[in-house]
Amino acid sequence: MTAVPASVSTPAAADRDALLRLIAAGGPAAPRRTLLDAHRSPRAALDAGTRAWRTAGLDDKQIRALEATPAGDPCARDWLAQPGHHLLGWHDPDYPPLLRAVQNPPPALFVAGDPALLWHPAVAVVGSRSPSAGGRDNARDFARAIAESGLAVTSGLALGIDAAAHAAALAAGGLTVAVLGSGIDRPYPRSNAALHARIAEAGAVVSEHPPGTGALREHFPARNRIIAGLSLGTLVIEAAQRSGALITARQASEAGRDVFAVPGSIHNPMARGCHRLIRDGAALVERADEVIAALAPLAAELGQALRRRLAAPNSPSEAPSGALPDMPGSDDPDYHRLWLALGHDPTGMDQLVERTGLTTAQLSSMLLVMELEGRVVAEHGRYSRKS
Repeated sequence: MTAVPASVSTPAAADRDALLRLIAAGGPAAPRRTLLDAHRSPRAALDAGTRAWRTAGLDDKQIRALEATPAGDPCARDWLAQPGHHLLGWHDPDYPPLLRAVQNPPPALFVAGDPALLWHPAVAVVGSRSPSAGGRDNARDFARAIAESGLAVTSGLALGIDAAAHAAALAAGGLTVAVLGSGIDRPYPRSNAALHARIAEAGAVVSEHPPGTGALREHFPARNRIIAGLSLGTLVIEAAQRSGALITARQASEAGRDVFAVPGSIHNPMARGCHRLIRDGAALVERADEVIAALAPLAAELGQALRRRLAAPNSPSEAPSGALPDMPGSDDPDYHRLWLALGHDPTGMDQLVERTGLTTAQLSSMLLVMELEGRVVAEHGRYSRKS
């Protein structure tokens, strides 16, 4: 994960440039992930040529883009040459394991700060850009307590609840991760530039968009899947009926993660989104320790996985799969994918098929093994992790 100066020609630099070309090709992410899965490195994936690209599912526009760009984005190369700047690709053993389990994970992430924090157990704290005074206080109180417990706070660096949560985590001496809907070097809004710099220094700032990318409206719903995907659970502090925080909560639920919501006054329009989440099954919470207690078992598992990864070699071929410990088939990526797809709320077979990409037959046999070993509970055709 060490940045390589643009002027140095090494295998790492060649892979970096190849990955930057794949990022710049744009379009659907799934074919690019498939291409990286099929080859040992980004450079090998590009060297495989047009036929391999088509086999992986790249469309004509993506192929033309790859053919037209013989080198990586110079702006991104310059950014990566700076200390503390990193690029994690789908092929990389340091790619955060929880994010792999969400729908349509990004093929790569730009990171300013410590990329190991993307493995650290975290809670997403999200909500309105225009919160009430009480909502802002709740964001600070919950985020401070979460950070003091040792969990990281993940949010989107937006005005309001996001900024309050990030700042409170930093003030508590804790860890925080900001996920951007713009280029990694383009904090949005600009008024949060100082907070962006503080987080990059003490935590991590993340974006799937290369340096120089502006803040486009369509980027923000997609950004929310990364916030949810990096977190063990999502806490919604205050949100209106059409808040983007509800998108984050939905994406967290679809990935099998816990969703928590803080109730508010029936007269507060910023509380209606939280009340809707609670009606739909989110856990009503009044104190941070309720969130911390609910996520503690998962946090312990991910913490052990992080320790194992930090002790492992950097080579993808030698590194462990990133599977969580004490689960069946820990060396089998399919079991790993299923374990991450399972939540503590019962999940139907159709959802597990969608989350994992495995067939019903494969899942049925794997779930049976996990049930017999006491790790999974089956109720009326729906499955959940055993507490």
